[in-house]
Amino acid sequence: MNLKKPCVLTVAALLLAVAFPASPGPAPALIGPGETPRLILLVVVDQMRYDYLPRFAHVFTGGFRRLMLDGAVFTNAHLDHYPTVTAVGHAAMLTGAPPSISGIIGNDWYDRTLKRNVTSIEDPGTRLLGAGDAPGCSPHRLRVSTVGDELKMAHPGSRVIGISHKDRAAILMAGRMADLALWWDGQSGAFVSSTWYAPKLPEWATAFNAGRPADAWLGREWRALGEGGALLGRMPDTPGPAYYNSLYNSAFGNELLVSLAEVALEGERLGTREATDILALSFSCNDAVGHHSGPHSAEVRDITLRTDLALDRLLATIDRRVGLSRTVVIVTADHGVAPVPEQMTAWRMPAGALSRADLERAATDALEEAFGPGAWLEGRAGSALYLDRALMAKRGLDPTVVERRAASGVEALAPVWRTYTRSQLLEGRVPPDPWSRRVLVSFHRERSGDVEVLLQPYWMSAPTGTTHGTAYSYDTHIPLILMGPGIRPGRFDRTVVLNDVAPTLATILGVETPSGSSGHVLVDILEPPAPPSPTGRDGGALSPVPRGGF
Repeated sequence: MNLKKPCVLTVAALLLAVAFPASPGPAPALIGPGETPRLILLVVVDQMRYDYLPRFAHVFTGGFRRLMLDGAVFTNAHLDHYPTVTAVGHAAMLTGAPPSISGIIGNDWYDRTLKRNVTSIEDPGTRLLGAGDAPGCSPHRLRVSTVGDELKMAHPGSRVIGISHKDRAAILMAGRMADLALWWDGQSGAFVSSTWYAPKLPEWATAFNAGRPADAWLGREWRALGEGGALLGRMPDTPGPAYYNSLYNSAFGNELLVSLAEVALEGERLGTREATDILALSFSCNDAVGHHSGPHSAEVRDITLRTDLALDRLLATIDRRVGLSRTVVIVTADHGVAPVPEQMTAWRMPAGALSRADLERAATDALEEAFGPGAWLEGRAGSALYLDRALMAKRGLDPTVVERRAASGVEALAPVWRTYTRSQLLEGRVPPDPWSRRVLVSFHRERSGDVEVLLQPYWMSAPTGTTHGTAYSYDTHIPLILMGPGIRPGRFDRTVVLNDVAPTLATILGVETPSGSSGHVLVDILEPPAPPSPTGRDGGALSPVPRGGF
């Protein structure tokens, strides 16, 4: 593990980074006052903490720099849910919904009917496309609409596409009515989909896979950008699962994703037809690298700088094909990440790891001491414990009492900060603080467990590297930048949440707010529509309908 001291950004360096505006690019077409944009581009950088923006501002030269100069930058954007993991974050972006309504309560959870853990997107009723015959994935567990769904309800000609290395990221951003979601298959080195979307892959996707673009980095060294860059890794020489896994765990995977996005833009003619389209793109490799190396490593610094360049390349392509003057760009993240415990110890900060086995043992011991031997834990997912309700009923026990006893056993462990029981959350009996709020709005009556466990800050269950998932700021504080026609650029320091993106985009597009949205429109960044031009029976031309209608 390569741990580095955090990069210190001086005031002078920050001023230098923002002093020189980016040179304007070509604009093939302009959007008229009040007209709807032709393309919505959502870019998600998986596991990107907000502080990467100011920390690396002095060395950004591409997309992040342009967005920080020309976009509306929210410096205090947070996740308003728990746990802070990939599926929940990606589901919240374009639904605006908390897990209690969306149904996406984690990457996976225990299904009491099936008696096993299920993932947020597995769907045995579909088949995989593009990599042999296997069960597929879909958004069938998502219980609310996305901005893309609402757009297609209002304008059936619009196209919505999600692309990511992760299946859950591509699928949950795009929504239930999406035209296509594509994700990475590490066994075959191809991007795949499922029969939820179509009976076969579109020709452009099939041709992309057939060209084997993923093999371009065979045997390649990963060196940090800059003269004499340190060696950060080396790719295997032979195609196969080991190589494709290494590609996913390197900075090169993002370049491959941008190549696919460029092909999708052309193949689907996104943003160039008489309709508004949505392209949602999630860079997952940043998460893979961050888990292994931590947020203050040379690896994370380098992949963030390379993401800046990849984003610049994507924006340049869109500017040529669609025009950035006709495109609304949103850049954000699905969650942050904690520093690695070893780094925290070096900084004399409290940190450590508590194994899941120790957590489960504490709950089981407490329950057996109070109620006798038994298989009290039916399941576990993330930080939630699922108790055996049938055993409680058989012994005539009050679930509220059993839940509280299990919670008390867990709370006896020093790394545990707080627990929440199912009965407590059903009644809304939680302390009035932001951590409790995030847990409360994420509790799903059918899918959530019986005891939720929150560890102390900087404590985790990951045995190596680092992770995320807590309700603390290092996991909830994310970048959020919007740029495009009708968006007022500038720095906005008020607190906003990821859920605000969906209703804001719905307002820009003039479509219904997604069904489960709890967010608020970011009105301070929306420029007012131009006043209507003279109209009437004297032959004057009608002006375009303002964003959001009348």
